[in-house]
Amino acid sequence: MKTRNALLALMASTCLAGAAAAQDTTITIESWRNDDLALWQEKIIPAFEAANPGIKVKFTPSAPAEYNAVLNSKLDAGSAGDLITCRPFDASLALYEAGHLVDLSDLAAMANFSDVAKSAWQTDDGSATFCVPMASVIHGFIYNKDAFAELGLEVPETEDEFFAVLDAIKEDGTYIPMAMGTNDQWEAATMGYNNIGPNYWKGEEGRLALIKGEQKLTDEAWVAPYATLARWGAYLGDGYEAQTYPDSQNLFTLGRAAIYPAGSWEITGFNALAAFEMGAFKPPVKNAGDTCYISDHTDIAIGLNAASPNMEAAKTFLEWVGSEEFANIYANALPGFFSLSNFDVPMEDPLAQEFVSWRSECESTIRSTYQILSRGTPNLENETWGASVAAIKGTATPEELGQKLQEGLASWYAPQQ
Repeated sequence: MKTRNALLALMASTCLAGAAAAQDTTITIESWRNDDLALWQEKIIPAFEAANPGIKVKFTPSAPAEYNAVLNSKLDAGSAGDLITCRPFDASLALYEAGHLVDLSDLAAMANFSDVAKSAWQTDDGSATFCVPMASVIHGFIYNKDAFAELGLEVPETEDEFFAVLDAIKEDGTYIPMAMGTNDQWEAATMGYNNIGPNYWKGEEGRLALIKGEQKLTDEAWVAPYATLARWGAYLGDGYEAQTYPDSQNLFTLGRAAIYPAGSWEITGFNALAAFEMGAFKPPVKNAGDTCYISDHTDIAIGLNAASPNMEAAKTFLEWVGSEEFANIYANALPGFFSLSNFDVPMEDPLAQEFVSWRSECESTIRSTYQILSRGTPNLENETWGASVAAIKGTATPEELGQKLQEGLASWYAPQQ
């Protein structure tokens, strides 16, 4: 009899457990970041599920190059996941305008993000925000600390100091002063023009003035960075014109170059490859004491599929993505991808901490060409690649480059006409 009662009790408990499990809601996340699958499975999802019993999470990434096409076909077929990882600006705006993403403006966690942080996932007028910001990348310069110590160099803060450092490295001859090539073009604009440029056009002030048509690409603030880039060519080493992005990475991590114009996304890879200690410095200002500006570029966010059958569970997850706990987990697991939240998130990686510390010293902005200004033909982002290369090579004057870019933008963008 006791055995029978025990068996009945076991069956009852099993049924109850099965019923409880059946009540769990499972939400699925679409993403192009298949390189961080282990992070999601081992750190992010367990932390969320521990705090939110009853909600299970599946992270189902696609290959980066295929993500847009795969996601759009899933959305059209009604088979996409509950949560959509959002690329910045136009790709995600198109999803919102097509009715695929929910307006998340009323989400409580949105109060944890600045207007700049949210700008990549808003309508042009800022009336709707449709993705919760996750991370940004910051631009600056990574340098070989051993090389600087060997040559007795100090980290430069002004442009004059920057070029004095480059001159000293070049004169010594042990190291290539700066590792960057122009073969792939995008680096010249991304780690060149949009790295140093915000100090000239005063970050968001200039970027927004350009969008409104209140400033032009022929103005001094937009032309002057090309004049500075024109001075870089003398320090990039022999054959920089044919040097690819991987070539530049290798030159620096092998210890052959002293300085690398960088995005913070390089940190993890450089940590694994470089045998020397690295440091970072922010884009030098014109004069000591000037306000500094950094490109703190919005990179990745997450939104809610308007067709999700699990709206409440998905919103619970999004509120958590906007929390301090998520910010700490994500930013420290992927050094160089910094939380966009207003929380103070200390970095365990010293190089990452150096980059993110600039937020408290400088004004943050995003790349000048990414919002609105590259929707037409010619595409201002791509045109800026070519212009930055031409400036470094000296094949056109800064004024000629500004004039060409202005004419191209004005040809299709009404506020500049």
